[in-house]
Amino acid sequence: VQLQASGGGLVQAGGSLRLSCAASGRTLSWYGMGWFRQAPGKELEFVAAISESGGITYYGDSVKGRFTISRDNAKNTLYLQMNSLKPEDAAVYYCTASPGRTSRYSGDYKIWGQGTQVTVSS
Repeated sequence: VQLQASGGGLVQAGGSLRLSCAASGRTLSWYGMGWFRQAPGKELEFVAAISESGGITYYGDSVKGRFTISRDNAKNTLYLQMNSLKPEDAAVYYCTASPGRTSRYSGDYKIWGQGTQVTVSS
């Protein structure tokens, strides 16, 4: 499966963005999926993860209550709704997939999209 993230851009603090991750090659319904982000000079950070059916979700502490991960297996697409954005949310956001696993750990994911840039102005 190949992943293509989109939806990033420039937004003011307090605003919202919705990221999408479209999959091709195989159905996503076999894969646990996640979002990670990396800001310049910082380590890769877990953002959110969702199980194959969407019934289980995990969030990083810094985004809990503000971001929502969801998926539409019929459309083969993963989403990340980001509300109340802060300057510290600025990063390149990556979508990831792992067959049969839902994890907070980047090492558990084998398939990565190319990333989409999110910039938050204060």
